[in-house]
This record gives sequence, C-alpha cells and structure tokens, in this order.
Amino acid sequence: MTRTIAARLSAGAVFLAGCWLAYTQTQGQRPPLTLNKIKDDLYEIVGNGGNVAFYLTTEGVILVDDKYDEDHDAIMEQIKSVTNLPVKYVLTTHHHSDHSGGNAKFATSAEIISTVNARANIVGHKQPNAPDMYPARVTFTDQCSVFLGGKQVRAYYFGRGHTNGDAVIYFPADRVLHTGDLMAGKMPLIDYTGGGSIKDWTRTLDNALKMDFDTVIPGHGDVTDKAALQTYRANLEKLRNRAAELVRKGTSEADFRKAMETEYGWTTDTMQAQWSIPGLMAELKTN
Repeated sequence: MTRTIAARLSAGAVFLAGCWLAYTQTQGQRPPLTLNKIKDDLYEIVGNGGNVAFYLTTEGVILVDDKYDEDHDAIMEQIKSVTNLPVKYVLTTHHHSDHSGGNAKFATSAEIISTVNARANIVGHKQPNAPDMYPARVTFTDQCSVFLGGKQVRAYYFGRGHTNGDAVIYFPADRVLHTGDLMAGKMPLIDYTGGGSIKDWTRTLDNALKMDFDTVIPGHGDVTDKAALQTYRANLEKLRNRAAELVRKGTSEADFRKAMETEYGWTTDTMQAQWSIPGLMAELKTN
C-alpha cells in the first residue's frame, strides 16, 4: 500500500469516527424536554427528537409520536404533570427513530397506530443506522379515527413526501394539525430510502391544506399556523423547480451539490446533502 493511499484511508477512518462521535455525543446530551400548552386539552412536548403532541380525554391520553426510546420516562413525566390518566393510543407520523423510537415501551400499555407504509419501513429497517424499532400493531392505508372519552382524533395518509408513509394527525375539535416531518424546520428532507418524493410532496400538502384547521404542530420547529404551512409548501415547490432546472441542464452531481449548498445551505454535513441529493436528481430525471 502506498503512503498516499494509506493516508487517504486513515483520513477517511478519522472522518467516520468523528461523525460517529458527534452523533453519539448529540444523543448523549439529550436536551431536557419541555411542555407547551396549545389548547386546554392539547399539549406539545419538545426537545431531543420530533415534536410530540398529547391529547387529554376523560378516559386517557392520545399521544402523537414518542421520540427516541430513551425519552420514554421524560415524556411520561411531562404527561403526568398534567394528568394521571394512562396513554391509551400512540399515533405515529412516520418510521424515523426520532418519532417512533419509543414505540416498544409504550406498546406494553397502549395501542400503536401508523400507516401501512410506516410499519413496513420499520420492519424493513429502511432508516440507515437506526436501532431496531417496534412496528405498529394497527395500520391504515388512507385514514383512521380514534375515539376516546367522547373525543375524536383523525389520522390521514395523503401521499408521499418526507417518506412514503407520512401521516398527518388532525384534532377536529381544536382545529389543530400535526404534520410530522411533512413540515419540519426550514428545509425539507426527502428520505428516498424510506420512499420519499419531491414530486409528490407538494400534492400531499395540497390535500392536507384542504382541511379545516388554524394551528400547525410541525415535526420539528415552533408551533405555527396554516399560512406558514402554505408558505412551506410554496417554498418546497420553488426548490423542486430549481432542482429540476439544474437536472434538465445536465448538471453534474458535484455542481448540483454546489448549487444546493450555495442557494439552500445544503452543506455536506446536512442530512439533505447526505440523504436527498442522489435520489432527488434521479427522481427529477424522470417525467
């Protein structure tokens, strides 16, 4: 082996080790979970993973997402600060471990519900490097409703976007929509391994926007409103059109990556650059 090759392999090993160290340190830090009251019977738990919502009824709690496995006790602590009633149902928005990682611990006392595709993605280990997760026992293809204590929560599947199994959760009495990662932060993440689609995402949001709601709980980020979701959808379309323009021009992957970094901040350390770009280019090459 030449010194040059050895040096490159050594540098690569150091880089991968550094990435893993950063990941484990981030997990180990585990920022404390905090509680936000959205309505008199609806709360949000934020920190260390996707945004959790929980809905109070006279017969128990309906939970939306459950973060990582290690967050179970902290989630229950927040719930118990409001009610002593048990969690009866967990509606999961999609298969990623920061949203469904706590399923196993909740499944001992609650029913886990997800889309058919989200369950299949957990069973098929579609998230790279994720720990084993507990798949839902109850699934749906288009929609389902949960009735508890005289209240109703609805879950809908409107199509692909972030993954191929994204559910939106609707609280009709409160006019609140939990989008999961169909709205998350400022930049969309298309998980092509998990069946995501930049082309379908705007149509999926169009269907969600037809619903009657005022307040939006995104998968990550601050609670917002319907107008902000409409803006997110419009920005997603602009990104898709710009990416399609670059693909039509025959832009190389290296130059495509540079454009995404310059124009959208998709630096090499972002999940967008790591998860989305090859699949994005491949999808936009097809009609």
